[in-house]
Amino acid sequence: MEQVIGKLQEWIALYGLKVIAAIAILVIGRFAAIGVRALVRRVLEKSRLDATLVTFVASVSYVAMMAFIMIAALGQLGVQTASFVAVLGAAGLAVGLALQGSLANFAAGVLMMIFRPFKIGDYIEAGGTAGMVEEIGIFTTELKSPDNKKIILPNAKVTGDNIVNYSAKDQRRIDIVAGVSYHDDLDKVRTVLEQILSEDERILKDPAPTIGVLELADSSVNLAVRPWVQTADYWNVFFAVQEKIKKRFDAEGISIPFPQQDVYLHKTVE
Repeated sequence: MEQVIGKLQEWIALYGLKVIAAIAILVIGRFAAIGVRALVRRVLEKSRLDATLVTFVASVSYVAMMAFIMIAALGQLGVQTASFVAVLGAAGLAVGLALQGSLANFAAGVLMMIFRPFKIGDYIEAGGTAGMVEEIGIFTTELKSPDNKKIILPNAKVTGDNIVNYSAKDQRRIDIVAGVSYHDDLDKVRTVLEQILSEDERILKDPAPTIGVLELADSSVNLAVRPWVQTADYWNVFFAVQEKIKKRFDAEGISIPFPQQDVYLHKTVE
């Protein structure tokens, strides 16, 4: 019994302080990790980043701190931590190679939330499709198509090509092509088009609309009609002006030609 007590005292004398130091490292380190997580969260929230990104980065910082603290505590107990570091490094490399596509999407999501090329509610064209942005996530971006389809795009595909944001500016230009016959009076056509545009209060006076001959085509003289409107009025004005052009041209006797081809038949005598 005395031998057991002696061994116990010897063990306490040898390892007691190390165990206490390891426990102290764990306890103090955990509070430090919680403090770092809270600090990271506050800094990111002040930067007005997405709430999902804030939570993710704060959690990653906490896990990284705790991993470092655990290794430090094991080292205090005399455990060789070099092997743990090597295993963690190898595991991290393997996970990185296996999830390289997901990591690329994550990196693209972080960049989008930092630089904000678009926001929720914008109508964009990206990744070979178009729609209104409904959600910007860490790995994917969700769009709603004009016919109410849900489109889920990987973030790497969104940032990997051109992004066209149709809602970024307050004003947009409508591009309409009005074709008339070669026999019509261009001055009269211009006057009619100017009257159509001036009658719509949604069309802006500044910048002023542009009307000009765009092309001398095979079957028609094509005029470019380019009024400016508020972005929210774009499609309503586009449809309304197209309809008014057709009705006013009919009323004014201005013809809208269609592509045609003359075929001549030659009779041969056998």
